[in-house]
Amino acid sequence: PPAELLTERRQAGGVRTILLNNPRRRNALSLPMLQSLRRDLLHDVKSRELRVIVIAAEGPVFCSGHDLKELSSEDDVKHHSQVFELCAEVMTLIQKLPVPVIAKVNGLATAAGCQLVASCDIAVASEKSQFATPGVNIGLFCSTPAVALGRSLPRKVALEMLFTGEPLSAQEALMHGLVSKVVPEDKLEEETMKISQKICESSKSVLALGKATFYRQITQDLDTAYKMTTKVMVDNLTLRDGQEGIEAFVQKRKPVWSH
Repeated sequence: PPAELLTERRQAGGVRTILLNNPRRRNALSLPMLQSLRRDLLHDVKSRELRVIVIAAEGPVFCSGHDLKELSSEDDVKHHSQVFELCAEVMTLIQKLPVPVIAKVNGLATAAGCQLVASCDIAVASEKSQFATPGVNIGLFCSTPAVALGRSLPRKVALEMLFTGEPLSAQEALMHGLVSKVVPEDKLEEETMKISQKICESSKSVLALGKATFYRQITQDLDTAYKMTTKVMVDNLTLRDGQEGIEAFVQKRKPVWSH
């Protein structure tokens, strides 16, 4: 399909859904797919109306990872570098966005598709979903997926996935922290929207500050993390919504956020 049709973007009630929409190619993260996904993630991202982004997919495969046809020897090293660099940019972009990003997974997520799930802030999966990094089986070790995977899973679980290519079931993914919740397939939309709507009840500016701070402190040593987050807590109190929330609590009323 043309690049503009590879993803579908729709938004209502503060929730933007980005649908990976190339099921015939197992929603592979081709260069055009990555460009389309980046465009939809960044579209009007500072708008007060945007509060949550949900990444979902059409068809039985959430995302199969890179399009291997793009990685053949017919393409040069420059093209291969472009594919992997844009993929890394999209994965890191997800954590830099000022709103929470939820992966809504219903099916198989492999290689860079598994990386995409691991890179999201929250992941809700149906019971039939599976997660794998099978690159080793075709001679292409999943080194870039390993970055996200190694930060989401215990090291030995991540390495078993990377060394064997064997999939994790949805329940195993939940047990090891790759996903946040596992629900029956017919409850997936309802549960994802329930989380999204709960997020929409909070101040966008407070959540943006909190998300950015979380990812900064997670890589720091304990003393540095506490020093930095102590300052952020003070900064949070200077936000209009920081004061509004405390005043509303004291006055026993619902806060009116300015975002």
